[in-house]
Amino acid sequence: MIPYGRQTIEEDDIQAVVDVLRSDYLTTGPKIAEFEKMVADYVGAKYAVAISNGTSALHAACFAAGIQAGDEVITTPLTFAASANCVLYCGGTPVFADVNPKTYNIDPEDIRRKITNKTKAIIAVHLAGQPCDMDEIHKIAKEHDLIVIEDGAHALGSVYKGKKVGTLSDMTTFSFHPVKPITTGEGGMIVTDNKEFYQKMMLFRSHGITRDENLMTRNDGPWFYQQLDLGYNYRITDIQCALGCSQMKKLDRFLERRKEIVARYNEAFADCENIITPYQLPETESGWHLYIVQVTNCDRRKVFEALREHGIAVNVHYIPVYMHPYYQEHGYKDVHCRNAEEIYSHIISLPLYPTLTMEEQDYVIQQVCECTKNE
Repeated sequence: MIPYGRQTIEEDDIQAVVDVLRSDYLTTGPKIAEFEKMVADYVGAKYAVAISNGTSALHAACFAAGIQAGDEVITTPLTFAASANCVLYCGGTPVFADVNPKTYNIDPEDIRRKITNKTKAIIAVHLAGQPCDMDEIHKIAKEHDLIVIEDGAHALGSVYKGKKVGTLSDMTTFSFHPVKPITTGEGGMIVTDNKEFYQKMMLFRSHGITRDENLMTRNDGPWFYQQLDLGYNYRITDIQCALGCSQMKKLDRFLERRKEIVARYNEAFADCENIITPYQLPETESGWHLYIVQVTNCDRRKVFEALREHGIAVNVHYIPVYMHPYYQEHGYKDVHCRNAEEIYSHIISLPLYPTLTMEEQDYVIQQVCECTKNE
């Protein structure tokens, strides 16, 4: 079975983890700060907070932004549920703006329509690694004094108008799940240039506890620590961060390989009338976490099942969040985003990962063309 995504683990990655297993620190040790610095330096941010996973990264960002009961946060429905769940965790209310039918990313014009006097923030999701229209989003945020959080789970290494994702907004989150641009097994990161947000998130990931004398109200001795806020145990381990450090050294190579695969797909599908290939916003460079096509003039389910039967583990990214039973049962029954629903009814994610071979890709191309033609 050819998966839609897969981690690339090499011998030096394994050795990096083994070295930590033989060291004195398995968690809360030096590899965490090293990994944070590598990611911050790569994207060009002042601060980075490594955390247990991409969802906890979003939760931490919403906490730092001060999201609470009564606040609304506008985000996209065409994403993994975590992009909206993180607002609920803080007591806020997710509001879904429709997506641009070309990019599949949140539509700034619909953001404008959804703003109320309760709106506190915007969470922009760079679906598949394609950056959102951040100029327009920042313009709206400035007009209404809103915080902008970028969900960059798919977008480590993506570029918007010459700047890497991670330097554009108040906070940006990343995920290091196995199918993401790099992996730590599970893991996440938030980057920011805002020192106050950084300090809040550092506390948040570790029970709200600090040993920093500059933050404590008193100091009874070298053993002393204080809980300053109600935080969570969202710590990441040195084991994971050692893998992350090793993977970061390969990120550019991984991204280049992804671009090569995408170019071959685009060329192969150029003349396939029933396939719509991904659109890339001008002046952007997608990290190509996913290769999402639309299949038209045919039954998407039959195409999906046929590809699975031929050993290709395609997937669908994503079911609009408000369509999930939990959201339907909690006030979103009458929510409809026309573009998101139309796109969802046609999309399939094809295999895309650095170790995908040309022979495997040729097989995928052949089967996709046949299944969409003969369906």
